[in-house]
Amino acid sequence: RSVTRSYYRNSAGGMLLFDLTNRTSFESIRQWHQEVTDTIQPFRMVFLLVGHKSDLAGQRQVGQREAEKLAASLGVQYVETSAKDASNVVQAFQMLTVAIYQALQTGRLVATEAWDGVKSSIPLPVLPKAQALQKEEKWKRCSC
Repeated sequence: RSVTRSYYRNSAGGMLLFDLTNRTSFESIRQWHQEVTDTIQPFRMVFLLVGHKSDLAGQRQVGQREAEKLAASLGVQYVETSAKDASNVVQAFQMLTVAIYQALQTGRLVATEAWDGVKSSIPLPVLPKAQALQKEEKWKRCSC
């Protein structure tokens, strides 16, 4: 646990992954979210909930609506992926990246000097509001 906790610190974002064919992994999401949130206090982090193994529909133990409900209760976006058929894998990283960018732009996330990836000394480009809203709406839709 101490190794994983060191990864949480100074992170701008993270994916909360669970196996769609393993109910126990889904039921652990709240605990993982809380552990990360507690570890990084007083800082914040952007999360994306990811249900993986979407290609195994016949073995599914967690429904899409149930996962979407959990995501909404955590205040995060949700996407289902499959590494086997490469569905939504790139989209998951894009969703998290856009969410981090938007959080930085709105001040919900503040860059710190301790971050290894996002540097606060580099000015962030500003997207026109219409373009940003279009992108936000695009990522809210599930392409399952």
